[in-house]
Amino acid sequence: MLGYIQKLIAEGEHQQLDFKFGITDSRKIARTLAAFGNTDGGRLLVGVKDNGAIAGVRTGEEFYMVQAASELYTQPVVKFDVKEWQVEGRTVLEIIVPKSPVMPHSAPDNDGYWKVYIRVNDHNYLANNVWLRVLHHKKTDVGTKMEYTEKEKLLLTYLSDHEKITLSKFSRLAGINRKKAETLFVNFVSLSIVRMEFTENGVFYKLAKQYRNQG
Repeated sequence: MLGYIQKLIAEGEHQQLDFKFGITDSRKIARTLAAFGNTDGGRLLVGVKDNGAIAGVRTGEEFYMVQAASELYTQPVVKFDVKEWQVEGRTVLEIIVPKSPVMPHSAPDNDGYWKVYIRVNDHNYLANNVWLRVLHHKKTDVGTKMEYTEKEKLLLTYLSDHEKITLSKFSRLAGINRKKAETLFVNFVSLSIVRMEFTENGVFYKLAKQYRNQG
């Protein structure tokens, strides 16, 4: 029968689970901690290869690298719990990051600039201004006021006929500047009419499933 860690590994990497063979860069790990905290929380298994093979942690420094990632390279500090497991004669660290009540958390990018990251599927992505503004909107708990003008109608019509659109494309299509287009998307996302899709090719906007079905 599979043990706890083997069951986790069998799930494969996903939005709430990441594997690390080893830790050599605390800043890189900080981005994963921040992304987990900013999204739905998650678990980091240290001593597990990308293919799920159990290698075990190589030194006793792994925990301290994660601790440094949290304390030195996340703002505000991302809190975590750690459990140590013996699996197949090897040590695996389970780093448990809860969804944070004080998001957004930031971590340094490769150039040392502090950025906000989120977790989507098995990737960490930079949060954009729409995501940050929607989060601020939810935290301040204010109602969403939106005028239904030709621009809003244009977006809904376009998304009814097409799968998705980018902010830049809609800005050009509607003949409005990026800031105005951004505000329009913030309103629709806050109302759960439009959803955001983060991909390696950029951020796309789609009608929420319930509204697409109505179309």
